[in-house]
Formats: sequence, structure tokens, C-alpha cells
Amino acid sequence: MKTAVVYDNKSLYRELSSAWGFSCLVDDDLLFDTGGDGPRLLSNMERMGLDVGGIRSVVLSHAHGDHTGGLGSILAVNKEITVYLPRSFSTRFKNQVRAHAQVVEVREPMEITEGIYTTGEMGKGLVEQSLALVTGQGLVVITGCAHPGIVSIVKRAKEIVDGKVYLVMGGFHLGGAGRRGIKSIIAEFRRLGVRKVAPCHCTGGRAMEMFVAGYGDDFIKAGVGMVLDIGP
Repeated sequence: MKTAVVYDNKSLYRELSSAWGFSCLVDDDLLFDTGGDGPRLLSNMERMGLDVGGIRSVVLSHAHGDHTGGLGSILAVNKEITVYLPRSFSTRFKNQVRAHAQVVEVREPMEITEGIYTTGEMGKGLVEQSLALVTGQGLVVITGCAHPGIVSIVKRAKEIVDGKVYLVMGGFHLGGAGRRGIKSIIAEFRRLGVRKVAPCHCTGGRAMEMFVAGYGDDFIKAGVGMVLDIGP
């Protein structure tokens, strides 16, 4: 299982562009979120040697523009895509996407493709879905912004796919959290058996520093250009 961050607030390489938002390519054919700017997303993918034409599925975590803004550019160059989005997305948005792609409205957890699951809709008000990937190393959880709570998302993923959590990556949405709250989240991650973390996007500086301290060598620096091959 390979994951590649193609859009994020930070870039790990000078030749790749950063901007507020998130997008991650999974196994070359599933794109989780699309960042906020289509041309930037396509440019990063091209520079990383990733083929937009190979994408078969797009999964949108939630309805914020920094996660959906690049979708139009993807659909303009690839007509063979199925878009999985929370059922709570607006009718207008869903109809716009249906004009260019197949749409699957997600409510409950489901398997998107072999070994790749959506958590289904989570949260109240701002509804979000995340990904759970089955790998040889264990479960990999990928979040867009984790508005429903990062711990709740990990727990839901473990309910869907029983097993150890190898990695949690993506936005943890802890920019406004205090040290006590972040410390309790790290402790809960440890209790849940989360082996490695790769927080990015909306995680927040304080939380990032505390995860670095809490996880040490098991903290993975994330940003545009990060590619992880999770085998076997």
C-alpha cells in the first residue's frame, strides 16, 4: 500500500508547491481529498510523477473548499472517476459532480475497494468521513480535518477493521487545543495501540510539537512530497 501527500500546507521539497488544504493519493488510483486549488494539485502530481489518468476513485472527506477545490480540475482531465462523498453534501454540489462523474453518497461505513474502507459519516453539523486502509503492517487511518475528533475516528476505524493501528496521518484539527487536551489525545493514541503518526494540515503547531515529543522516531514528517510504501 502506497500513500503520497500531493497537497498540504507544507512542502518537503522546494520544487513542490504548498497551500492550505490536503490531498493524498493512495495506491495511485484513489485520491483522498483534492486540496483547494486544482492547478497546484495537478502540478504537484506531475512533478511527483503521478498519473492523474490512473485515478479511478476520489473520496471527499468533508465539504470545505480546501478539500474539494481541486476536484473540478481532476474531473476535467479524467472522465472515468467515481466520487465518494458524504450524503450530507449539498444537493447543488452533488449535482455539479454528477454532471462529470459517477457519485456514491456515503452514509455508513463501506468498502470502497479491496482493503480500503470509509468510516462513513461522522460528526454533527460538520459531517466528515475518513479512510481506513488494511496493510501488511496494520491499519492506516487517513483523515482530512478530523472535525468529529481524531480519537473518535481511530476508534471507528478499529470497529470497522479489527487489528492494530500502524499509522494515523492527515489533519488532526488541534490548532486551538490546549496542552492538557493534546496530552490526553496522545495518551489515548497509545492506549489504542497507534504505532506511528504523520499529522499535517490543520493539526496546529503546539500539537505537532507534542506529537514529535510523544512519538519520537515513530513521528513521520508529513507534507507535499511525502511518499510511504507500507508493505508487504
